[in-house]
Formats: sequence, structure tokens, C-alpha cells
Amino acid sequence: MRSRTAGLVAVTAALTAGVLAFSAPAQANAVTVISQGHVDAVDVAYEDGELGITIHDESVEPDVERDPADVLLVTKRQAKTTVPDDPAYAFLGAPGAPVWVLPETQDPTLLWPGLSTEEIEPGVFTADSIRIRFKQVLGPDGLSLFTTDPVGAPTVLADSEDGLPDVVTLPAGVHLHANWAFEKAGIYLVKIDATATLAASGETVTSAPVWIKFAVLS
Repeated sequence: MRSRTAGLVAVTAALTAGVLAFSAPAQANAVTVISQGHVDAVDVAYEDGELGITIHDESVEPDVERDPADVLLVTKRQAKTTVPDDPAYAFLGAPGAPVWVLPETQDPTLLWPGLSTEEIEPGVFTADSIRIRFKQVLGPDGLSLFTTDPVGAPTVLADSEDGLPDVVTLPAGVHLHANWAFEKAGIYLVKIDATATLAASGETVTSAPVWIKFAVLS
């Protein structure tokens, strides 16, 4: 019998092939598959007068910045749970329905994706404000980002099923974790950009859009 690791490799290899067939243009570089540990799935930086988005991979030592085009983020089977019987969670579907959640509090067995503006210095942008825009989601069902308060009540940051774009606004120099919830297994492509207004000139600068790729295992 194959080990769990071997099984994961086989499944993610098949899903990687599917992602590359689905996304255009085809990628020339090898795909890095990340299924566990801390990554900033959306790492915003401002360099040489331009905003840019990379994936900051801290699942390896030393940590490394990666081009989102070359990364597949995996949501493992262990992330599968059910929608709570609470009207506040209706955005995830019917109570008891399956949902795969990468939690905002780190589970060492799962991927822990964050949003980061840590590389941006205070004072560069008006009100130190950077807007991360979730512009499009392609996948088998809905994708939501939400946080929970100390008593478990959710605050929805982005929901692909209630109209996009959704905007997550962060100050410069911070790091945010949220719950990433996928309503069905399969491949999700998430189109994201970042925009902000320069404090010195009032000019709006916007990054090139990137596609963040997730494989959700059933």
C-alpha cells in the first residue's frame, strides 16, 4: 500500500497537469506544489515605482519569493469539515454541507495562507492603505475568505458567490490570516491585483493581476 505522501504526490501531480491545461498561457517553468506550512499567498510589495504580488513561501528554509504562475497551493483532505448550523455561516452553503477550510489559526498539518503588506514602508501610500482585490474565481463552487471573532462569529472578507470584485484593505507593514473556505473539491483559479494611491502625488498605482492556483483534494 502506498504511503500518504506518495498518494498526495500522485494526486497533486494529476491536478497540476489539469491546472496547466486549464490556465493560459501554458507555463514554461516547473510548478512548485505546497501543501503544508506557512505561505503568504498574496504578498504585496512596492519596488521601482510598481506594485507587485508574489507568493512568499515560508514552508521552506530559507524562505523564498515565488511567482504565482509557478505555484500550486494544495488544500488537503484533512481540511474537509461541514458548514455550521448557524445562519451566520449561510454564505458557505446549507448546514451540514461539506466545506474545505484552511483555518486562520495555524494547523501544522495544513497549508496556512496569509495576506501580507509587510514589505511596504509606512508613508508611501495615502492613509498607508493598500487594497487587495479579488477580481475573479474560476472553480467548481464558491470560495470565501472570512475571519472569526473570539466567540466564533464570522466576518466575510471576500465571497465569490455574491459578486466580485471584493476588496480586502490592509495598512502598510502588516500580515493577515483568514479562513479560506472552498465549497467543493477541485481546482480553483483566483485572480487578484493590488491598488493604492501614492501619498506624494495622488497617483493611483495598480499591480499586474496574478492568478493564485489551489487544488482542493476530495
